[in-house]
This record gives sequence, structure tokens and C-alpha cells, in this order.
Amino acid sequence: MLTIKNLLEIKALAGIKIVGGEKGINNVISLVNIMENPDAFDWLSSNELLLSTGYIFKDQEELQNKIIKELSEINCSGLIIKMKRYFDQIPQNMIDQANKYGLPLLELPFEYTLSNVISIINEKASGRYDLLNRKTLDMHNTLFSIALEGGGINRIASTLSETVNNPILIVDENWDLIHSSEHKDNPIYLDYCLNLVKDRQVFHKEFIDSIPHSISQMKKLIKRIYYLEDLEIKCRILPIGVANDIFGYIVVWQTVHELTEFDYIALEQASTIIALEMIKQREIEGVKQKIRNDFFDDLLNGKITSKESIKTLSDLHGLNPNYMYYCVVINIESDELIKIEDMVDRRYKLENKARKCVDLVYENSSHTYGEITCFHRNNRIIILIGQSENKPSISLNEAKLYSNTILEVLHKNINKTTFLIGIGRQFKTISSLHKSFSEAHEAIRLMQKFDKNEGISHFEDYAVYHFLDSNIKDLQLENFFMKSLGKILEHDNLHETGYIQTLENYFNHNQNLSETAKAMFLHRNTLIYRIEKIKEILNTDLKNPDDLLQIQLALKIYRLLQKNLPHINNDI
Repeated sequence: MLTIKNLLEIKALAGIKIVGGEKGINNVISLVNIMENPDAFDWLSSNELLLSTGYIFKDQEELQNKIIKELSEINCSGLIIKMKRYFDQIPQNMIDQANKYGLPLLELPFEYTLSNVISIINEKASGRYDLLNRKTLDMHNTLFSIALEGGGINRIASTLSETVNNPILIVDENWDLIHSSEHKDNPIYLDYCLNLVKDRQVFHKEFIDSIPHSISQMKKLIKRIYYLEDLEIKCRILPIGVANDIFGYIVVWQTVHELTEFDYIALEQASTIIALEMIKQREIEGVKQKIRNDFFDDLLNGKITSKESIKTLSDLHGLNPNYMYYCVVINIESDELIKIEDMVDRRYKLENKARKCVDLVYENSSHTYGEITCFHRNNRIIILIGQSENKPSISLNEAKLYSNTILEVLHKNINKTTFLIGIGRQFKTISSLHKSFSEAHEAIRLMQKFDKNEGISHFEDYAVYHFLDSNIKDLQLENFFMKSLGKILEHDNLHETGYIQTLENYFNHNQNLSETAKAMFLHRNTLIYRIEKIKEILNTDLKNPDDLLQIQLALKIYRLLQKNLPHINNDI
């Protein structure tokens, strides 16, 4: 193998000399590279010998010191600076840093070209590559065998941790934990510093935001510092991906040993094997998810009629066929998604937003009295709440309180998004769950019809509207309204009085004059005058039960058809 000491003995490079960091004179050289980019640290590997003209750091003492420190931490072999281009002599601060960190710092005479130096060193170092290639092949075979034997990501991570002599974490593309592998000599335990809960984010936001999001920006291991209280933990991060797609990351918790050149290669080998394992698992999960989705779709559309089939499939997919169930549906609307022109990108972002909503529902499942099953379909979140038939039914008020809690959680965690929540009734058998699902959808449809952008409604809140809207044609509804309250509407349009609004408030407050006046911020006598005027126009005393029913139905119809009816100035 070629070392810095051997390099100084090469006759073809006579004149090269070491000026600092002699403690590292036995550092092994496996590769030579040129460094003329100040952001190159994320691209370097262990045992690389770097050559530079010094252009990038010629007038920056702070950068000069940083370069020496970073190269020593990566375990680079050393740094050679070509003289007489930008330096007549190497700055003393760089020599001091080299001595401090034991990084060989060398001078290259001006007459040598960098390309020629690289050629000479690579030729001398080629013998080392044979040994390294054999070790690399052995490592690949070991990891590939684990995958073939079904050991999965867990065993691969454990083997990798033993190989690189440091704890290892595997996270997905959202930085949710897949697996962590502790090391027996780790002085800073993973579970002391990190939230090691599977499928939850392990690192804090500041750390995650510091990582490049494109695989083109981090093809090799990069270094980041994880700060916690008074601790600074060095982490090495490598993406797990195929082509331009990142599936996750390998994080080396570098607290035991500095990484060697072989460790870098082993991590890259593991990244490829783990990517293949993730693709395999995603395919398997995709098939399982499709089967599960088909079951729920058939169940919620009432296509499964056999009791035996429902029982068997419910057991398989986590539902209890002996429970009472009801359905909550959450409609997601996002202005930022509407503005995205690329349909694929829009669908991808909606999928991520919907998945996050499902996670939040599960995280807050303790707020309801039953067992939660939650999933999403396009821009709708479906929550099935099951409760033992031996317990009292969940009341309407409890259902609304739970939905309000979920609405607050979603608002807090999902930005630039509005939510409509529809609640169906609870049914005693799971075979009737499709009715609750249909009712929840209908509640959302009617809220949208009334231009509601946000809110919660139980199906029963709109039961009358549902009956009228679903069973009677618009023309018939309009004729009924005009026959019942057409004169009031004409009076409002002609005199800008707002008697329709007055009538609605009057019935909403059980014909209580004081409560109605208070709600409308009117003097009681003013309200009495309005009511008497309405009686006069309608030629009724508002006491006959048939008249009252007809007027209230007409008000409901007005709500349904107000956009199609003659314009009035008063908003209801």
C-alpha cells in the first residue's frame, strides 16, 4: 500500500516536501483528487490525497483552517499545495492546523503539473485497489446474501453497524425511523438523544432541513453535526436511492470510530442493497394495500352482503365484525395544490398531505371512545370508529366533540388547507357501515352546496335538506317556495326589508320573541312589528300547525335554492 512516506520517496516526484502534520506520515493513499471547490467536503472520501493550487482559500485564513480540520475529520491522506501560483510559501496558520490535527501538508514544486502528479501516484497506489476490491466484493456478497435469505433491512443495518464500528440508523425519505442499530461501545446512546419510535421522525427539523433534498447534491456521504443540549454528535449521511428518487437515508452516528476508506465503500454497498430491499417491500406493501383498499371500498359501497365474507375479511383487515361502527369523512381543500399545473406533482403532494392527515388521526386516537381505523381516498380522509356492542352508543355530541378535536389538530399541523367534516350515524352492524359512509358524504355535499368552506356537520343536521334535495325536482321545490313565501321574497326585494331572514331566526329560536330579538340585535318592538307585517302579507296568524310546517319547509327550500331564486339584498 502507498503511504505519504512512500510518496516522498518517489524519484519522479523529487522536490515534493512535507511542511506540517508529520504525525500522519503513514496515512494510506488510495485515491488522488483535485480540490478547487470550497463546498467539496460533502464529496470527499477517506484516504483521498487532495491537490490544490490554493486559489479557493488564498486570502481566507478562516477557510484555510477549516479545510485542514475538515480533511482530517474525513480521514483524507493529506493536502498538497502547488507553489508559486497563489502562494510563495504555505501560511503558518495552515501549518499549525496541520500539526494540530496530524494531517500531512505538502508543497509541490511549480514545475509539476497536477495531472502528471495524479497519474504517478495512482500508478503507485494501484496495488492497494486489488485488496480493496476483494474486500468490497466480500462485503457485497455478505449484504446480498442477507437480502436473499429474507433478513431484511434490520439485519443489513446490524451487519453494517458491526462493519463500520458505529451505530446506524435507517430512515425513509420523510426521515421517519425504519430501524436503528446500536453499537456496544457507543458512549452517547441513541435512545438518549433521539426519538426511536418506528415510523416517526427521529431528528429535529433543523437537522433535517440541513440535508440536501436532491440525490444529485449528495451522491456520497456528507457530514452534519447533530446538536443536543451541550452535545455535538458527528453524523455521516448517505442517501438510499435509485436514479433520481430518494427512498431514505443511512445515518452513521459517528461516536465510536472514524470511518475508513473501506467503511465508505461498505456504506455505499449497503445503500444499494437497502434500496433494492425497499423496492421489494414497497411492491409487497402495494399488493397488500390494494387488497385492503378493495375490501374497504366494497364494504363502504355495500357490495359485501355475505355475513361470512364480512366476518372473514373484517378479521383479516383489522375490523371487529361484532362492533357497532360509524363513519367520519374529512374533505381536504388546498389552494396551493390547485395552483400546481403538473397533474403528477399535484397528486403526489396531495398523497403526502392526506397521509400526514391519517398519521395525525392515529396520533390523536385517544380522543374518541372507540377503536379507530383510518385511511384516505384522493382528497378525503375516512375514519371508521368501532365500539363494542356492550357499551353505550357514541352520542351525537360526542361524535361532534371528537371531530372538532381532529379539526383543531389538522389546522395546527397542516398549513394552507381547509377541512369539511361530515359525520354519518352509528349503525349496530358492520354490514350497515356503507349507510354511515354515504351519510357522511352527503353531509359534506350539502355543506358545499351552502358554500361552507370549513366546519363539521352530522347527517341529521341536514336530514330535511337531504330529503328535499334528493327526492323532489328543483322546479317543484321552487313552485312550493313561491306559493308559500313568494310574497315575502317579493316584499324583501321591493322594500329591502329582510323578512325572510326574520322568519328564519324566529323559527330557529322556537318563536320566542325575546331570544329572536337578541339574536338579531333588534328592539323587541321592532321584531313584533316585523312579525305582524309578515302575518299580514301571508294572511296567517302563525299558529296553525299546517301553516307553520309549510313555512318552515319553504325556508329550508330557500336555503337549497337561494342562488336560483329572485335576488334579495339580505344574506341569510
